[in-house]
Amino acid sequence: MTFRAFMAENGYNVQTTFWEDFSAADIFGLSAIQDTFNRAFEEWKGNCKYLTELVLVLNHKIWQHYKTKPTVAALYDALWRQAHQYAIENLKDEELSYYYDVTD
Repeated sequence: MTFRAFMAENGYNVQTTFWEDFSAADIFGLSAIQDTFNRAFEEWKGNCKYLTELVLVLNHKIWQHYKTKPTVAALYDALWRQAHQYAIENLKDEELSYYYDVTD
């Protein structure tokens, strides 16, 4: 099942190309994954919905790779932690509620 199909099945409409962006980066390795994160995070951390989706994608990427590519999964875990921490420290009121509703 694709990420989009999984999310749609759970009532969430994917709004970005983050899944596809990180899937392409997976082919090129850890530095490409880090670069993709750096660009996406810097550009979209101010957008509550996109930040939330970035966190979702990072979490799914951890699960995608944890058995077969533990170093890739470890990087995704570190990136997920960074984005999640940023979200809970910087989102307020309705934005923070949205974040928790979607990621819960």
